[in-house]
Amino acid sequence: MRRILTYLVSLGATIAATVLYHPQSASATTPEGYTSTLLAMGRLSEMDASNSLPHGPKAEENERQWMQRTQGMSDMYVQSNVWAPGGTTGWHSHPGQSLIIVTAGTVTEYEGHDSDCKPHVYKAGMGFVDLGGEHMHILRNEGAVEAKTIAVQFVPADAMRRIDVADPGNCHF
Repeated sequence: MRRILTYLVSLGATIAATVLYHPQSASATTPEGYTSTLLAMGRLSEMDASNSLPHGPKAEENERQWMQRTQGMSDMYVQSNVWAPGGTTGWHSHPGQSLIIVTAGTVTEYEGHDSDCKPHVYKAGMGFVDLGGEHMHILRNEGAVEAKTIAVQFVPADAMRRIDVADPGNCHF
């Protein structure tokens, strides 16, 4: 992971600033027991990148494909996130996608569109993707120890990285 972070930092200027979130409106939910530190930010030009494993006799079983396509300039952020036990991000969305790795503890994600409020539990060593756009979610530390993640986010240039939203009412915490 160190090599990946070193590479990402080389793409942009290193910024060491702790970002605390404040709701944008009275209807937004408030983060509690949660901090996010910006490790690096870089501006990327329009890209159309893909990567896949070579094809072979068992290509369908083994093939993995990654594609990242943007229109116009994008900002890439590398964030370190920390939740105290019981901490929450509050409900929010992002204008672009996020790749997230849990580095300590456990985080539980709930999605705003899920009327059943099904928990998605991610433990240290696991990764997941937040698709961004209209996808609103909340990340909580429902465990007894501190939880940490590293997130790499791609958002349109100069867009707000995080958009606080009102509780959709599907989860009753």
